[in-house]
Amino acid sequence: MHLTSTVSLAAAFITLALVPAAASAQHEDHAAMNMDSTRDERPNQWHVMAQAIPLVTHAVNTAEGADLTEGYVSQAAVMGRGDLLSGHLRLDATLNAEGLTMKRAELSTGAFGEGYVDRRHPHTYVHEVIASGLGTVGPLAYSASAGRGFAAFGTDDPMMRPFEKYPINHHLSQILERPMVTAAVRLRGAIIEASTFGGDEPTAPGATPLLRRFGDSWSVRGTALPMRGVELQGSYARIASPEQREGFGLDQRKRNVSARLISADGARYLLAEWARTVEHDHGRKEDVFAYESALVEGVMTVRGVSLALRLEQTERAEEGRTSDPFRVPRPAPDLGISGITRWRTATAALTLPSPIAGPIRGYPFVEVEVTRPRATNALSVFDAESFYRTRTPWMLTAGLRLRFGPMHARMGRYGVAVPEGPAIRALGISNDDTSSHQHH
Repeated sequence: MHLTSTVSLAAAFITLALVPAAASAQHEDHAAMNMDSTRDERPNQWHVMAQAIPLVTHAVNTAEGADLTEGYVSQAAVMGRGDLLSGHLRLDATLNAEGLTMKRAELSTGAFGEGYVDRRHPHTYVHEVIASGLGTVGPLAYSASAGRGFAAFGTDDPMMRPFEKYPINHHLSQILERPMVTAAVRLRGAIIEASTFGGDEPTAPGATPLLRRFGDSWSVRGTALPMRGVELQGSYARIASPEQREGFGLDQRKRNVSARLISADGARYLLAEWARTVEHDHGRKEDVFAYESALVEGVMTVRGVSLALRLEQTERAEEGRTSDPFRVPRPAPDLGISGITRWRTATAALTLPSPIAGPIRGYPFVEVEVTRPRATNALSVFDAESFYRTRTPWMLTAGLRLRFGPMHARMGRYGVAVPEGPAIRALGISNDDTSSHQHH
């Protein structure tokens, strides 16, 4: 599939899914976008939810051409958010159990990150724990956030998006699980954030960051909210040696821009994004490798049935693998790679209403992903067709989204940088879950 074909398909999907949503969004009250002195009158609030996805994935022609079928519990997490002191203090926490429920990591052909390849790595047990102080000066709202979580960069964690399988660009489009401090200011529909954090990636679910590296990396993100449900974002980051814990590896310079639209009821959603990561040799002061990604995903929900589509083109570095074909050595033994592979993927997902009533609900889903990897350079040592023994590896995943509590709407933004908006209905929000907070 050529990129022009991908863009044409994306344009057709936008026409079907987004235009009705935009028309609906224009009739919404803009007051929810403004952060003003009314915060002082807000009651304390809290929100807790838990989720888990028992699933089975059948991967055809994954690493070394193997056909594998595996089952485990993915995205096992408990999330909480609390607003205290009349909205001037916010606590965010996400505890993740994937280190226990999917120790070998999740089959996901094309995925990479934290020493895994063609599998999605389990996230750390402490996915995020953030405290934010919030305040206002006239029409300007501000916040300072600190803890372990997401730096101010890129798009939302895929856990809050309509697909079970993460996009290949996860580590190009998010900077997660870092000790960080973020400052944010907001004036009506404009938000600016800046983060400083430690560059080293986690090496295992229970890994703790090297605190001596805190502050060696930074990021900035600007967001515009021109109308309710519409969000435009651009961000830039410099990360010191993310894949070499001691700090002797290549640095990264990252860019990301995106547009996001979600209807007032969460039934229609679209995200379009572009990302670029450049690996930079600090010693020689030159760029060495570069990887780009373009992605469009969306969902439409009618009477509780959701159909989602994602089109993605992402470039991935190919490294020498260990005796386990799903692992690459960490720390990397050198600064070289075996080539760059361009992955073009199409993913479709169908999610059904929950047959379970009560506080715990389960939403059955089935998801199909077809991939087409190709070397970006004919001289690449790594040949995807030979390694996967096909031109088009594919996966079929079926499972059940189990959830307790109202759906988290967003993840990866803190303090006044959280745009107002509903959860995506495809993830299991129902007519009984229209409020995402409990009051006390």
